Parts: sequence; C-alpha cells; structure tokens
Amino acid sequence: MVVAPNGNAYVGNFGYDLMGGADHKDTGIVLVKPDGSTQKVAEGLSFPNGMVITPDEKTLIVNELFGNRISKFAIHADGTLGERHDFASFGSLGDEPSVARRMEKAMIKPDGLALDAEGAVWFADTVNQRAVRMAEGGEILETVDVAPKQVFAVALGGDDGKTLFMCVAPDWDEANRKSENLGRMISTKVSVGHAGTP
Repeated sequence: MVVAPNGNAYVGNFGYDLMGGADHKDTGIVLVKPDGSTQKVAEGLSFPNGMVITPDEKTLIVNELFGNRISKFAIHADGTLGERHDFASFGSLGDEPSVARRMEKAMIKPDGLALDAEGAVWFADTVNQRAVRMAEGGEILETVDVAPKQVFAVALGGDDGKTLFMCVAPDWDEANRKSENLGRMISTKVSVGHAGTP
C-alpha cells in the first residue's frame, strides 16, 4: 500500500491464498479514498506489492512480485489509474499457475520498493537475496547483496535521504517466521537520496 498526499491509498493484494498453496491468479489494485469509499483501479497484475508515487503525484510505480516486471500507471485527477505500462519487464510469465515455476522463470522477484531523486527505483529482489537499484527500462545500476538472508522491504531515509534500509529474514515461510524471530533491519549508504511518497 502507498498513500498519496491527498489521502488516497492504493492497496495491492495476493489475489489468492498463497500460503495455503492455491494456484497463482492475477489481481488488481484498489483505491481507498479518505471518505472510506473503495474502487478497483487496475487489473491483470501479478501480486501488486511494493508501490511508490512520483514527486509530481502523477505516476504510480508498482512491483509485480510474481510477474517478472515493475509497472507504472498515470494517476488521474480523480485518483483512478490509466493503462498499465512497463517501468521494467524481463519477459511475460503468461498464465503459469504454479508460483514455484513462476519464481524459477523470473529474473527479478520485486517485493518492497523505493524511489530515488534520479527517478531510479530500489527494490527488494527477495529470493535473489539482494536489493537492486534499477533505471526505467530495466538497467541494473547497483546491487546490495544480503545473502544468506532474503530482503523483503526497502526504504531510503536518514538525515540526507541516502541511507538504504532493508528488512531481511531467512525466508518468507509463515510457519518458519512465526517460530523464530530472525528478521532484521540492516542499512547501507547510497549515493542518491530519496524522492516520492514515501
């Protein structure tokens, strides 16, 4: 979820019972307005997860964790979204129902997301055990290796906005993570500071 300065919240979801072993299904993004009203504003996404809004409040950038891509949408004045476009794509995974096979085929597994002042994104490339800084179009600019952990969320912050914070854990299995408290927050300095919301 990400919340715009005007209070509009854009909420992603799995779209199916991932932890229960259900087959993958595409899903959408729901707009929740400050008055509590809701509206589906995008469809056909493969687990829209990490999201950021550009500083001009005109574009929503969205990770598709099981889709091998990062997407972007124009934000209309009423909060609805335009058509989906690629921010970066590494090939369609089609209608493959197996999450495991989707993960095997995907080059990136983008979980949490942050935007920097040059318009590049940092994302948590979860099971690839790294944080990645990527330019629009898909060029990898920098990586931070977190092995043997997996990284699930990233944020740019600190006094100058140039600290990359990363949430890491051994894996994303719910049962494992409930039984052991092994999640950590780690950080490193980067050269370009934050931008956008948050």
